[in-house]
Amino acid sequence: MSPLAAQPTRRVAVIGGARVPFARSDGPYATASNQEMLTAALDGLVARHGLQEPGAVGEFVAGAVLKHSRDFNLARETVLGSALDPRTPAYDIQQACGTGLQAVIAAANKIALGQTESAVAGGADTASDAPLGVNDRLRRLLLEARRAKSLGGRAKALAKIRPGHLVPDIPRNAEPRTGLSMGEHAAVTARAWGIARKDQDELAATSHRRLAAAYERGLFRDLVVPFRGLARDQNLRPGSTVEKLAALKPVFGLSGAEPTMTAGNSTPLTDGAATVLLASEEWAEARGLEPLAYLTAYETAAVDFVGGDVAGGEDGLLMAPAYAVPRMLERAGLGIEDFDLVEIHEAFASQVLATLAAWEKRGLAPVDRARLNAAGSSLATGHPFAATGARVVATLATLLAEREGPGRGLISVCAAGGQGVTAILERT
Repeated sequence: MSPLAAQPTRRVAVIGGARVPFARSDGPYATASNQEMLTAALDGLVARHGLQEPGAVGEFVAGAVLKHSRDFNLARETVLGSALDPRTPAYDIQQACGTGLQAVIAAANKIALGQTESAVAGGADTASDAPLGVNDRLRRLLLEARRAKSLGGRAKALAKIRPGHLVPDIPRNAEPRTGLSMGEHAAVTARAWGIARKDQDELAATSHRRLAAAYERGLFRDLVVPFRGLARDQNLRPGSTVEKLAALKPVFGLSGAEPTMTAGNSTPLTDGAATVLLASEEWAEARGLEPLAYLTAYETAAVDFVGGDVAGGEDGLLMAPAYAVPRMLERAGLGIEDFDLVEIHEAFASQVLATLAAWEKRGLAPVDRARLNAAGSSLATGHPFAATGARVVATLATLLAEREGPGRGLISVCAAGGQGVTAILERT
């Protein structure tokens, strides 16, 4: 056989995960950088799985969405500042809110192909330490001064600077091609699918209630690393109820009739980091580590949220999983009824409910709500953009292992830019 001939792929095991508790922006982590949070999460993973020795991990892949220019090599710098072997290769990846899951997929592919035996994937984001850009008009004047051939030319260029040029460019939670925030896009989709306010509030209250219960039964004992005084996710509100959430005023879709999206049924800006350890079965067996689950399939998709059927709901900004999941299930020969657990990233309660409706429209069976986000999700946990995918993978794998028998879980993550990343975890 030619050495270039296709080789059979190997199963990819999810061994464990570690993350810092997620915090609301401008709170406990206000002065923590992406690198500091990601290093804390990685060190927690290293300590819990004995990864300190040379060559323990084949590769580290991670990313961030809100990223300073100094973080151009975030993953590698994180390795160098961690307890992991400094000879561990690392690289960055970014796909908006899908970054963490896409990092898991990238690492898994190399393990499946036999290019490495183990890898760590993850992500971090801080809304508190968001980069501030130089005003573009000031940037152009500074470049003009740099290109000047004489001192007089530089002085002439710098003399053009006005007070308004000193105002920094602050990152906006808006799509460049539409100018609308993610929340405003979600509000359009919520109207198109007729998503009721009460249903959104019920989903949000359930998320908080289930996350609180998961902490109480010790689900996160091996997943969450205390950081800067936090041992639990700061956004968690165990006492959330539909009645309390109903008292909140809408904050998105205010230009339309009867807006339904509030701060309570939308994900808050969040700081945090998460990591996942992946490996081949042989690597895990040699170290005496029991896999939590196996990553068996994944699929990505994108929608035309600029010129597509946005008003009709089909091509809403966060609706790509409505296309990715049916494709993935068809390829795997599975239906929704074949899954014991379903994890849908809760960017907004309305987005989760619209996704469920779209899956049914495309012929999938209704999701049993008892199986949906069984330990809560982003509405309660928070959503540090690039960290969410790794959090979901580690949590779902742990939930499957908790069942002590065969099981299957579905992951669906929507992302800015009209994209979606989905995956399947199985425990045999």
